Amino acid sequence: MSFTFRPVDPLADAPLLHSWVSQPYARFWGMLSSTVQDVVEEYSRIVASGHHQAFLGLDDGVPAFLMERYQPGESPLAGVYDVQPGDIGMHLLVAPPEGDPQAGFTTAVMQSVMAYLFEDPSTERVVVEPDARNHKIHVLNERVGFRPERVVTLPALPAPEGSPAETHKEALLSFCARADFLATLTPVLATATTEPAGESR
Repeated sequence: MSFTFRPVDPLADAPLLHSWVSQPYARFWGMLSSTVQDVVEEYSRIVASGHHQAFLGLDDGVPAFLMERYQPGESPLAGVYDVQPGDIGMHLLVAPPEGDPQAGFTTAVMQSVMAYLFEDPSTERVVVEPDARNHKIHVLNERVGFRPERVVTLPALPAPEGSPAETHKEALLSFCARADFLATLTPVLATATTEPAGESR
């Protein structure tokens, strides 16, 4: 496994992203009934926002996951917790496996995402707000150092035209400080993660 990141191209990547977000396993992503055009519009908004970015994670050059990075103070989280300097929000969606699932793959993806976020020296803490019912992601989050704080209610996001209205999201607000993430890694991985960003890419 060798992961790299590139920004999402809303138009070119929409068919691929739609094939992920419209599958039942991605129900917590909230786009099951979306169209390809809905995906184009959603990621065009993200690109234009100035405070929210989307990246495709590539495994040896092949798209393997979607990661979003955002400023919590410019998101619905601003109304539910006291945003601190150095906080960065994150969303993650791993692509459906082709063939048999690869043992440890999702954990490796999450470690790669966290290392990428902490490459920025201004990032002190990663914030996530997965659906409170998404127990698989809670386990994965804790594996890389997240500490759950409490369940919060987030405003409903606009649903694609013609889709049922979304209800308010009950989310498990969780935080991962840099030191807590590094403590979950082997010594070799931890050393690599603390190198200056310009030398570790």
